[in-house]
Amino acid sequence: MEIAYVCEWEKRPKSNHCPSIPLVCAWSCRNLIAFTTDLKNEEDDKGLDNAFITNIIRPVVDLSHMIHIIDTDHPWDVYSINSGHTEVISCLEWDQSGSKLLSADGDGHIKCWGMTEHLVNSWECTQSSSVDGDPIVSLSWLHNGVKLALHVEKSGSTNFGEKFSRVKFSPSLTLFGGKPMEGWLAVTVSGLVTVSLLKPNGTLLTASESLCRLRGRVALADIAFTGGGNIVVAATDGSSSSPVQFYKVCVSVVNEKCRIDTELLPSLFMRCTTDPVRRDKYPAVTHLKFLTRENSEQVLLCASSQMGSIVECWSLRKEGLPVNNIFQHRSPVVGEKQPMILKWRILSATNDLDRVSAVALPKLPISISNTDLKVASDTKFFPGLGLALAFHDGSIQILHRLSLHTMGVFYGSSGSSQRVGEEPAIKRQRTGGPMLHFKALQFSWTSLALVGVDNHGKLHMLRVSPSMGQMLDMNTLLRHLLFLLEYCMVTGYDWWDVLLHAQPGMVHNLLEKLHEEYMRQNQALQQVLSTRIVAVKASLCKLSTATAARACDFHAKLLLIAISSTLKSLLRPHVLNTPDKSPGDRLSEICAKNTDIDIDKVMINLKTEEFVLDGPPLQSLQQLIQWVGDFVLYLLANLPNQGSIVRPGFGFLRDGASLGMLREMLVMIRIWGLLKPGCLPIYTATSDNQDSMFLLFRLLTKLWLCSRDESHPQDPDETLIDECCLLPSQLLVPSMDWLPINDGVITKIQSKHPLRLQFGKPYTLPGVNPTAQVEVFRIPASQRMDHLRCLHLGISPTEDSKACTRCGCVTMLRSPNKTNAMRQWEQRWIKNCLCGGLWRRIPSTLT
Repeated sequence: MEIAYVCEWEKRPKSNHCPSIPLVCAWSCRNLIAFTTDLKNEEDDKGLDNAFITNIIRPVVDLSHMIHIIDTDHPWDVYSINSGHTEVISCLEWDQSGSKLLSADGDGHIKCWGMTEHLVNSWECTQSSSVDGDPIVSLSWLHNGVKLALHVEKSGSTNFGEKFSRVKFSPSLTLFGGKPMEGWLAVTVSGLVTVSLLKPNGTLLTASESLCRLRGRVALADIAFTGGGNIVVAATDGSSSSPVQFYKVCVSVVNEKCRIDTELLPSLFMRCTTDPVRRDKYPAVTHLKFLTRENSEQVLLCASSQMGSIVECWSLRKEGLPVNNIFQHRSPVVGEKQPMILKWRILSATNDLDRVSAVALPKLPISISNTDLKVASDTKFFPGLGLALAFHDGSIQILHRLSLHTMGVFYGSSGSSQRVGEEPAIKRQRTGGPMLHFKALQFSWTSLALVGVDNHGKLHMLRVSPSMGQMLDMNTLLRHLLFLLEYCMVTGYDWWDVLLHAQPGMVHNLLEKLHEEYMRQNQALQQVLSTRIVAVKASLCKLSTATAARACDFHAKLLLIAISSTLKSLLRPHVLNTPDKSPGDRLSEICAKNTDIDIDKVMINLKTEEFVLDGPPLQSLQQLIQWVGDFVLYLLANLPNQGSIVRPGFGFLRDGASLGMLREMLVMIRIWGLLKPGCLPIYTATSDNQDSMFLLFRLLTKLWLCSRDESHPQDPDETLIDECCLLPSQLLVPSMDWLPINDGVITKIQSKHPLRLQFGKPYTLPGVNPTAQVEVFRIPASQRMDHLRCLHLGISPTEDSKACTRCGCVTMLRSPNKTNAMRQWEQRWIKNCLCGGLWRRIPSTLT
């Protein structure tokens, strides 16, 4: 493990330094992190005063009642929510989509937060429930029934369906038709379980019930789910000499009312309390967690004292019930089986440890049977096998989640990690004051990164090596990273934490292998993943200066695919009883078969009545049509310039599918130009009688014919190159705004040196003017672009804008368009960017 970056408050507030104040941290599948601190600023809040932090009360700010949300690539862009909680926030929980957040406090209040206008730095409370005066100790969303298994033993398979399979799992509660019902479940300190269900009409249905008849104090609890749709709650009163109780909770809706049924399950006593040596050594249970939220049969327990801790792992097993000797000689009935009971058995336990301050469990859905663990050991695939323990001396240990053997150690004071068995080079000096240590810890969704919040309010991002300190050859490491990138593609999870381990020298091999694996999938799956793989490739290419030009191409390809599908969706069949193929499909088929270089001859074979649209929609799409025209001109004009230096656009010259898409759109635009000449792309020609569309289609068709057969591409002939050389003397070639501004940290933390960042203060490279844009293929002080609407915003835009957290694509927050056709285009990108990234609001000065 090693630190990637540390982010702290610009003016560090004073700490309450109260051990009883818990810190909570939650990491969503979209790489958003929500966390709390135990800090209180008694002077002012200048250190938090920036464009992204709002609703802060002056002059006294108790940050323990605030929720801070960041995206991992822009950790300084923190959005602090004045939550309205009157007590310390005890729980934070993201939903399965990573777009909603639950928070609960010590007064029994639960709030559901959603994004305002789908912006990651703008949140509002959408729902709330409460159990007044009853502190919440555990909180979880109801399960939606989606569970995916990751099969390490089949990582060499060519079929994604064999590597990642859907597991049969029932939702906690279903609506009519089997649709999962949204809602949450919480456990209170008095032993009450409360459920809130979100009905389709937006109202909340709430009910509460005791976990058992004899209610007792619950100091710690955790929630897990079973495949049959039931919920299991583990609870303890905080004393290691008391039993850890387990309850089955079943939620249902009867006559428009929520009903909760509970049932007592087998309980357990920690083994350390039965050991005569340790009976009184660890009096308090400080951590109670199920190993995974979908596995209620394995639980992790940690008992502590002021001096140290011990950790135990338990498993629920079926065992035969022994029969009394009186019944041994009775003749058995045919088919009678031995009665079985469920019993908790200890799997493993640690030796005496330093005092544990936080625990993090992996989210990667790896099966943990003995066979699967042996396969994982043989393949040296370690992500998802280790859990993290943070200690009061500032260190972190990664332990095997079943055997509890140490897999890796991080020494917080020196910021380094070592393999098991190695001695630290410099012994850490213990000081009398409170040591820096982590009070909250969370794994990323691929278990390749770990985030921690320390007792000074700093946020630490740590890389967790896929090899866990073992020496792996480059091919094995590439195979592991490729496996996790494929997992992110299939699930839709963000792959930012995988990029933490992709060095610039690996990018080319990862791109090639990812493309090979993608091409081996069936056509249906390829179509589903078509844009997601392009987004993954673009993210990879930005990690290396050698492939930055290819990142431009992948971003342009995403926009090209989106424009093509939007323009084709406007086509309507002339008669209602149409054949199987849509007008867009017929256009693609005819353009693929017709290799004529004359655009007018290709038009003859089309049913032009299917292309008839009203004037206003066509005119409103002019900026998208203009981008297509400029893009074709740029590609052809730069065909002779593609030499040893890879320039933007190089990837399209041998991409037959993309060139064919451009041909189809030129044909559509030509037909629409006959109906509405104002929608045609505008070119600056040196001759008044120059038919620009005819010329570009002719040259584009020749280039397409060279690369149409992707298995045997041909080099463009000299005649085509000569004609393209003349293009700049015939038409004015536009300058393309290729690469969106990428100010994220992922491109700056490829070295082993950790970055020191401040909340509210954007990071710039040392020695560089912070106002200068450090970007490849971008002219300083050039016209800023709205990358989705293809509009020029000027050098210093005044409109509020939003930017993609992943690729940096910028677009205006408010739509200037009123026509339905353009609104249809904009609705595609309300929630996510072209690349699938989330939106964040940026001030007009940063656009």
